[in-house]
Amino acid sequence: MTEHLSQSDKLRVGVIGAGSWCVANHLPILKSRRDVELVGIVRPGKDELEKVRSTFGFARGFEDYRELLSECELDAVIIASPHFLHAEHASAALEKGCHVMVEKPMATTVEDAKALKALAEKVGKEILVPYGWSFQPYFKAARRMVESGKIGRIRHLVAQMATPIEDLMSGGHLQGTEDEMFQPESATWTTAGSGGYGWGQLVHMLGGLFYLTDLEPKTVYALTGKSEIGTDIHNALAVTFENGVTGSLSGSASLPPGSPFQVDIRLFGTDGVLLLDVERERLWLRRTDGSDEDFPIDPGQGAYTCVEPVHAFVDLCLGKAVENCGTALSGLRSVQVVAAMLKSSEAHSAVEVE
Repeated sequence: MTEHLSQSDKLRVGVIGAGSWCVANHLPILKSRRDVELVGIVRPGKDELEKVRSTFGFARGFEDYRELLSECELDAVIIASPHFLHAEHASAALEKGCHVMVEKPMATTVEDAKALKALAEKVGKEILVPYGWSFQPYFKAARRMVESGKIGRIRHLVAQMATPIEDLMSGGHLQGTEDEMFQPESATWTTAGSGGYGWGQLVHMLGGLFYLTDLEPKTVYALTGKSEIGTDIHNALAVTFENGVTGSLSGSASLPPGSPFQVDIRLFGTDGVLLLDVERERLWLRRTDGSDEDFPIDPGQGAYTCVEPVHAFVDLCLGKAVENCGTALSGLRSVQVVAAMLKSSEAHSAVEVE
C-alpha cells in the first residue's frame, strides 16, 4: 500500500501529539518494532518534547506539526492530539500522502468526519481509528457471526458502556496515572464541543457496534446527565437505523476507580440473538433453531488494551494482509451518533443524523 518506503525498508512514521495516552501506549509499541523508523514527534513545550524525543529515539522533534510534514519524508502519521485537532492534523497528513491512524473521535463534527473519509479515498490512503476492542479476536468472531447471517436480519439492539473516568471528565485528574510521564490534559476531556463522555468514551462502543453491524444511523433522541462543569457524563439514546432497526444506547463515566470497563452489546435478529460482554468476558449466539454457539474468551482478555490497533496500522501501511477494524466509515458513523446525541439533548427532541 505504501509506494515509497525508506531505503532500509522501514515504515517512516511521524507522530502528532504526545500526551499521556500516546506516550504510555503508542510510542512503546512503535519503538519495539524493527520495521519502523521513528522520524519525527510533535508536542508543545521544548523540555517535554525533548524528553519524549530522546526517550523513544525519534530523529527530530517539533512544536508545530506543519514543520514535521514539510521537513520530513514520511509514510505514515499517528494523530494523538486533543480531540478538536484530530481532523485538522489528519487532513494535513493525508494531503502529505501519508496513511493515518487518528485517535478517537476521528473528528468532532460530522462535516469534518465526512471530509476525512472522502480525502482518504481520494488520495488512496488508509485511515485507522484505534478502537481497541474491535481488534480483539472475540469482536472479529462476533462480526463473522453477524456477516454469515446466523442471527438473521437485525431488528433491534441494546448497547451500553461504562468506565471509571468521571474525575477526569469533571475537570479533575485521572486516578492511576500519577506515575506516567505525563498526566492526561484536562482540557482534552472538558472543553465544550469536544470533551465529555460522548466524544471521550462512548465512541469506543460505537466504533465496535458499527464494526459488528455496518448499520447506518438515521435518528437520535438523547438525554444527557452532566457534571458540575457541564460536561456530559451520562448518555441515554434511542436510535433508529436503516431498514427500521431500533436501538437503545447508554454510556456512563461513573464506575468507581479501579472497576473493570463495561461494554455490553446485544443484537436481536430474526433468527437469533448475539451477546458480547467484555466485562464478564462472554460471547454467545442463541438461535431460534437451537443451534447455539459459545466463543471462549480467555480470562483477562476483556480488559481494554490498544496494542493490536497500532500493530495493525503498521502492517497495513507495509502492505500486509491484515484487517482494518477501525475504518473511516465506522469513525464517521460514531461521530454522527455523538453529534446527533449532543444536538438532541440540547433541543429536547429527536434529530436526524447528518
